[in-house]
Amino acid sequence: MRLLSSLLAFLTASLALPAAPAVGQIDVYTSGQDGYHTYRIPSVIKAANGTLLAFAEGRKSAGGDAGNIDILLKRSTDGGRTWGAQQVVWDEGDNTAGNPCPVVDARTGTIWLLLTHNLGTDHENAIITKKAQSTRTVWVAHSKDHGATWAAPTNITATTKDPSWGWYATGPGVGIQIKHGPHAGRLVIPCDHSYDDPAGKVRGGPYEYGSHSIHSDDGGKTWQLGGILRPKVNECQVVELHDNRGTLLMDMRSYFGRSRRSHARSTDGGKTWSAHHDAEALVEPVCQASIVRHEPGLLLFSNPADPKTRVRLTVKASADDAKTWREVAVLHEGPSAYSSLVSLDTATAGCLYERGEKRAYEKITFARFPVK
Repeated sequence: MRLLSSLLAFLTASLALPAAPAVGQIDVYTSGQDGYHTYRIPSVIKAANGTLLAFAEGRKSAGGDAGNIDILLKRSTDGGRTWGAQQVVWDEGDNTAGNPCPVVDARTGTIWLLLTHNLGTDHENAIITKKAQSTRTVWVAHSKDHGATWAAPTNITATTKDPSWGWYATGPGVGIQIKHGPHAGRLVIPCDHSYDDPAGKVRGGPYEYGSHSIHSDDGGKTWQLGGILRPKVNECQVVELHDNRGTLLMDMRSYFGRSRRSHARSTDGGKTWSAHHDAEALVEPVCQASIVRHEPGLLLFSNPADPKTRVRLTVKASADDAKTWREVAVLHEGPSAYSSLVSLDTATAGCLYERGEKRAYEKITFARFPVK
């Protein structure tokens, strides 16, 4: 009997699933601290010198996506284990500076930070339905010293937004620089917008959501509107696939009611996009998500992996350019929402994400985890 028990124990151990990866986590922004009621919309990117930059919106009140909102930054020089003092990148008084979406030009080291702006009294619903005093505009700031200092933002709305659109968001998350193919060197920023649609039902009126991209071929000096994706998609992230041809994948928040992300591809650097379709393996509760290229040969994806509720922030990996996915780590089982991934080295990645015990917006936390 003892021999049988030993044999059963051995077999059970042999068949057990691998242990969960070791995850190191540190809270970067905590709501109610450092002069802000709430911190939201995380974005993390690695500068050319290896410094990590963690951006967020600092919201002065509980007014949601409008009101007195500033763009904030904290930096880390040790791979996200510790973080420096809070910097204010853009403060527009009582108005809204939002949606940080940075990209690094590897040729120069310049960090370009795409942003949006609206009057603090203009809420998203009013901007979409064209009842607002003004509208949403598109801006860009830049840093040439790895995020230590920033040039004042400049308005690029005229070349990046159709005047008939209402709402507009850059990202949220990060942009990319294409590495391969005929458009190598191009900077690409994923964006979204609202537009007039007689058949639409957004915000109780004839409006719809769409995604699009903008790009720069002169190292960030000028920006142009790229291809448009419609209908029923908005917040999005873009990634270059590992085909060495510069093919891009757009991953989008979907409003089709099927609890799945939506995907489309571009073979011309984001100038045009294929028809979008459900990404069957990527379950979502209608929320923002992150997707990045991780060398060698992987794509990483993060979101609250639940069909209905913003909980269980999960990282997945694909070794076949988004055809199939496997789970890498569950960073937080409880309430969690927006996230931003970053590749730290070939064996390690990081994720800056919203989480809490009762609400998903209590903290913005940075997690380090192994990628095998």
